[in-house]
Amino acid sequence: MVYEKLMQPGKIGNLEIKNRVVMPAMGCSFAESTGEAGARMIRYYAERAKGGVGLIITEITRVDDETGVGTPNQLSVTNTHMIAQLSHLVEAVHAYGTKIFVQLHHPGNQTPSRLIGGKQPVSASDVTCKVIGEQPRALSTEEVEAMVKKFVTGAVIAQKAGVDGVEIHAAHGYLVSQFLSPHTNKREDKYGGSFEGRMRFITEIIMGIKAYCGPKYPISVRMNGNDYLEDGITEEDAIAQAKYLEALGISCINVSCGTYDSGATIIEPSYFAEGWKRHLGANIKKAVNIPVIAVCNIKHPEFAEEFLNDVDFVGIARGHLADPYFVRKALKGNEKQIRKCLGCMECFRILNDGLPLGCTLNPILGREFEWGDDKLVKDGAGRTIAVIGGGPAGMEAALTMAKRGFKTVLFEAEDKLGGTANLAAIPPNKGMINEFIETMQEQLKAAGVEVRLNTPGTPEAVKAINAEAVFMATGGKAVRPLLEGIDLAVTAEDVLAGKAEVKGENVVVVGGGVTGLETAEYLGTDHKVTVVEMLDKVGGNLYPSITMHLVQEIMKNGGTIAKGQALMSIAEDGVVVKDTKTNEENKIPADTVVLAMGVRSVRPEYEEFVKEYGNRLIMVGDSDRPGQIYDALHSGHDRAFVYGL
Repeated sequence: MVYEKLMQPGKIGNLEIKNRVVMPAMGCSFAESTGEAGARMIRYYAERAKGGVGLIITEITRVDDETGVGTPNQLSVTNTHMIAQLSHLVEAVHAYGTKIFVQLHHPGNQTPSRLIGGKQPVSASDVTCKVIGEQPRALSTEEVEAMVKKFVTGAVIAQKAGVDGVEIHAAHGYLVSQFLSPHTNKREDKYGGSFEGRMRFITEIIMGIKAYCGPKYPISVRMNGNDYLEDGITEEDAIAQAKYLEALGISCINVSCGTYDSGATIIEPSYFAEGWKRHLGANIKKAVNIPVIAVCNIKHPEFAEEFLNDVDFVGIARGHLADPYFVRKALKGNEKQIRKCLGCMECFRILNDGLPLGCTLNPILGREFEWGDDKLVKDGAGRTIAVIGGGPAGMEAALTMAKRGFKTVLFEAEDKLGGTANLAAIPPNKGMINEFIETMQEQLKAAGVEVRLNTPGTPEAVKAINAEAVFMATGGKAVRPLLEGIDLAVTAEDVLAGKAEVKGENVVVVGGGVTGLETAEYLGTDHKVTVVEMLDKVGGNLYPSITMHLVQEIMKNGGTIAKGQALMSIAEDGVVVKDTKTNEENKIPADTVVLAMGVRSVRPEYEEFVKEYGNRLIMVGDSDRPGQIYDALHSGHDRAFVYGL
């Protein structure tokens, strides 16, 4: 497909942008502990610039060290010491013809006290963010005036570093948004009350930046098209704000939506459709004459091209985490090779745990400086490597070894690649996993990997190709505990694969992790499902918004979640469980019992392989340590990356 609109140059103020794709700000925590842009962050952004994006907007960048910390290792523009390293970041991005803005940010009441040295969070008013759960104090009038100066100082520092423009983060329920929204602004001074009062804080920031950086220095405002809160900013309010901001002389508007309290509307999990909020950007574009950037849960370049009928620039955020070369691949006609965001929310789960950003589909994310493709030791010289198993770990290992110059042969016993990822794609809203498998197939083909389907990777098959080493990616098998009646149960894997019949009305799913919840949702439309989980919570390490959605869907279909219940035995008519707190036992009726209690590693003919290959037998994925797709891809990549070194 030819992407005529995506390829068109555009302008923001007097700044020329080489195409219509913007990488919006995403917290990444790749900066140094000082807040400077170090080698890790520079390489992360440079890789996206190399991938062809027209404009990069940095992660949330703090303007206040006292109360304004949003994430650990956050980029900072609080003092002039930041200029030198920030200028290196600018140079790295500019080398590829990409422009860069710094996003000026303060979290307000949406930051926990632990990130700001135990101090009480601040806000426009003393309204608590329910997600953070800590009551903030309202900034005094004098403190608001001082905060304006901090935003302006941040812009001056960015400009001195050569940054092309700045963006004021006035969306997502952060501090500036807290002044704009009636949900959080209950003030009675000049910064509250009327529409003009609520707009005063951002007005003074904009006027200050213009005064110190010059009237033509590009200013973007990221704003909410809708707060999705009963007393928050409505779509009508957003249009009025956009018109007001245009009158102040800003260069462009970047439309998003939602706050922490409105949940998944900020960062959409997999159950949100691509393009679900396109009307927000489209409505604001109709109301203003300055350029409009808008995000829209974009997965595919085809949709991005079509969305440019509504707005001037498309914001592709997590798409650039999953694949930094999103734009370049699209413009070269290699759309099938783009790794498209799954909406699994693993990136934000990792970030919320205080770690630097990670991605299920991109094992190099944030590690480009150490693990990028240019760091691969390309010493294969045509030597043969065998990979046994065509699931995510095996495919990633094979791809990495091929990039290193090895002749790579991938053995897969089934008639298609993907392994258990094919089953993970079956529950509702998981179809993007199918696209991931198709993408991996395309990447393997392009890399020259020889794929042998319907061919078990036996010792004899491996010897026949004279492989010097073997990557075993044979996956895992469902856990079946040694309990009375366990043979009466079927596994979630067999249910999803259509190998096991689900009989009767009452179904008990044992295990409340991701597999158990998704299987329960899948079965809930035709059966009355009870999920039994031994722990006091379900979802395991799933991001909270996904767990909440799955639980809601199960219960909406008449299902039940039984937490703190350990499976004791299985009978023809039900399961016996024991309460982990009271030790009380009771029976739950069940016509079918489905086990989703995890997997154990499978290593066929392991001893023979060890005898033949020794330490040249490398275990990856579930065959080494059971985990999710994230773990499998990281395992496959990393062990192939360091093989022989």
